[in-house]
Amino acid sequence: MRYHGHQFRQYNPDLGDGRGFLFAQMRDKDGRLLDFGTKGSGTTPYSRRGDGRLTLLGGVREVLATRYLEHLGVNTSRTFSLIETGEALQRGDEPSPTRSAVMVRLSHSHIRFGTFQRHAYFQDTDSLETLVAYCQKYFYPETSTTPEFFEGVIVNSAKTVASWMAAGFVHGVMNTDNMNITGESFDYGPYRFLPVLDSNHTAAYFDHNRLYAFGRQPEIMYWNLAQLAQSLSLICDDQDLIQALESFAPAYRAALISEIFAKLGIEVSESEKDISFVMATFKYLEESAASWPQFWHDWQGGAGRDTSAYVGPNSEFYKGDGFADWFAEFKTYTPIKDRPKTDTPPSLLYEEIGELWAPIAEHDDWSLFEAKLASYG
Repeated sequence: MRYHGHQFRQYNPDLGDGRGFLFAQMRDKDGRLLDFGTKGSGTTPYSRRGDGRLTLLGGVREVLATRYLEHLGVNTSRTFSLIETGEALQRGDEPSPTRSAVMVRLSHSHIRFGTFQRHAYFQDTDSLETLVAYCQKYFYPETSTTPEFFEGVIVNSAKTVASWMAAGFVHGVMNTDNMNITGESFDYGPYRFLPVLDSNHTAAYFDHNRLYAFGRQPEIMYWNLAQLAQSLSLICDDQDLIQALESFAPAYRAALISEIFAKLGIEVSESEKDISFVMATFKYLEESAASWPQFWHDWQGGAGRDTSAYVGPNSEFYKGDGFADWFAEFKTYTPIKDRPKTDTPPSLLYEEIGELWAPIAEHDDWSLFEAKLASYG
């Protein structure tokens, strides 16, 4: 599908899916549409001098990302299949020649913010109205007006970025053409998962200004939604769209509280202290540089986890005034989830992907990769 988009906040009208095709649709058991789309299946009308292919390593990275994010409860596309093609590809960012694959992605929608931007760019109000009507029919049937549809997209987008923040996920390239109207995360290029909390952590080596750093992701999502609003302004009143945009902050705040409390397995108090506790948790993690995956594993299930946490790999970080202040707040919350049954937290750090890929590249040994997927349940 053709689309436009803001890439690092620079508008680009020369876009469109350069290596993928939407080739089938079906409905799931709940009646929702499912799109089957390829990635790496060859050139399209929008390939822009590319070969339209996907490296096997790129496919492996996407399989890992989708499975891990699904395990963490993030709204994400799924990887339906990954098939090696036998072709040798040349790439500037991988040792070449490298192996090729074609992947099939499963998602509830393939429609991007950039699709609306393209129609707005050409002042094509008829196509905008048709696209909104399609989205309302299949994804937001509870809405009857364009502002109501837009608010639905806002709420789902706020929930998604909140779940990224709770997962320690850095998207890497939050361009408007990489934003989906259902809020699904998709198209995993230079992503990262935090080893420790660093608000400035970026995933893309070419993001020199850290525009898409971890700590800026909510701000960027809001900005992207504002660009969608600008496109929709051709077919409805600006003030209605601005009013809808005001729903982002409370939706994000509520979703972040829900996500963080679920990760810790504690009950929300429904008071102002909840958001203060969330902020205190992020503050402690950034100042202490404690292992991100280990911290959430140590404290899932409430403050009663202290016996095992104090003798675990992160024990050195559970000392001092900063931790004592955080723990004092933590103890006021009621546990509602059992402790993890495993000793080791699930993770997908950058170096782990390299360790999983090495035996595949050298010996076609997929055993570590398969064991990693199995560890996510």
